[in-house]
Amino acid sequence: MGDTPATSPYPQGPRIALVDVNSAYVSMERAFDPRLAGVPVVVLSNNDGCVVARSDEAKALGIENGTPWFKLSEAAPRMGLVQRSSNYELYGDMSARVMKLLARYSVAVEVYSVDEAFLHLRGLPEELHTRGHEIRAAVLRNIGLPVCVGIAPTKTLAKFANRVAKQNRHMGGVCNLDTLPAGTVDTIMSKVPVTGLWGVASRIGKKLNSMGIYTIADLRGADPVMIRSRFSVVLQRTVLELNGIPCVPMETERADKKQMIFSRSFSTPVTSREEMHQVMSVYAQKAAVRLARDNQLARILTVFAGTSHFNDRESSFPSATVHLEVPTADPVILTRAAVEAMDKQMVEGIRYARAGVMLTDLSPAGAQPVFDEFVSVHEKRAIGELLGKVTDKYGANSIGLGLAGLSSARPDWTMTRKFSSPRYTTEWDELPVVRA
Repeated sequence: MGDTPATSPYPQGPRIALVDVNSAYVSMERAFDPRLAGVPVVVLSNNDGCVVARSDEAKALGIENGTPWFKLSEAAPRMGLVQRSSNYELYGDMSARVMKLLARYSVAVEVYSVDEAFLHLRGLPEELHTRGHEIRAAVLRNIGLPVCVGIAPTKTLAKFANRVAKQNRHMGGVCNLDTLPAGTVDTIMSKVPVTGLWGVASRIGKKLNSMGIYTIADLRGADPVMIRSRFSVVLQRTVLELNGIPCVPMETERADKKQMIFSRSFSTPVTSREEMHQVMSVYAQKAAVRLARDNQLARILTVFAGTSHFNDRESSFPSATVHLEVPTADPVILTRAAVEAMDKQMVEGIRYARAGVMLTDLSPAGAQPVFDEFVSVHEKRAIGELLGKVTDKYGANSIGLGLAGLSSARPDWTMTRKFSSPRYTTEWDELPVVRA
């Protein structure tokens, strides 16, 4: 593979591709339900509260993200609008499949979000353009999801190229800036507001506007030193990246997390200690599984709960922090600590609408030697890791310890998902059935 020829408007060198699943949650629903193709679809937040994802058809109806479902439900049949509850098990598994497939095309893949990944590529412009189409076809053929691919010298430009690919259907879902005439790139940049750029929020956009910087082209032409003095080194890097100078490196491995939170709203208020014991048991064990997956230990555990902000009759927001004897990922120790801490803080009879467990002071497992006397028997047996493996294979509710264990019926407080599609890829009982 050769380098980019001198005719490219950008410096020679490797390229970055941003692969982004189009309308990810909606596309993942459509992959298993072809009846949703061409139909306005929205995906709802926890407890079916508000819109968090929209199909292009739903956007054309003027539906905005964040719109409460109760404002749409009555008119939905008349609009032909279809709603789905968030199916996180399905989305997570489909995302993992996409990322695994993308790894075939690059030795360096940075998973940026559930529906986006950066790939490190080398090759001539036309070769990379062809590869972009190959990636797009492979994801659609093997996983059933439509993606767009933006290829450029930097992450910021790759994000921009992906946007161009999405908004110009004649490109076939792939935009390689190296294959576009410099004048075309200039024209597009001069038409896109600066807030349409990755990392430029509306607040920063207003300040840039006050300085006469309205478009991406304006920002690209700004003095990087002046931008740093007026804003930050982060925005200075954006200016440099717009000029083809890589400043944001690929991160094939994420930096260690500083904290881990497991928190949910309840579909039905929790009012008794017994129910809250179960909530804390479930949440603490979910957090322990995440620790085990990330090969991390926690030294500090915080529990919290709260009534609804719309509850005018009662207000209670208990919280407590526990400093554990040694860093741990033991689900038994974390569960016991969470239950006992919340038990001392909550008020029986109060209608709690939300609760959570937060783990902080995280460190890599094995980073510090610990005497065997301080290592719990459950940690020696890797119970947290075992819980994770079982739930990965048999589903989120397949195993648990104590009050978080198996039950014939889901607790009333668990998240409401009235419009959920089946978990096609992670639950044996919900596998799609093909009939001749």
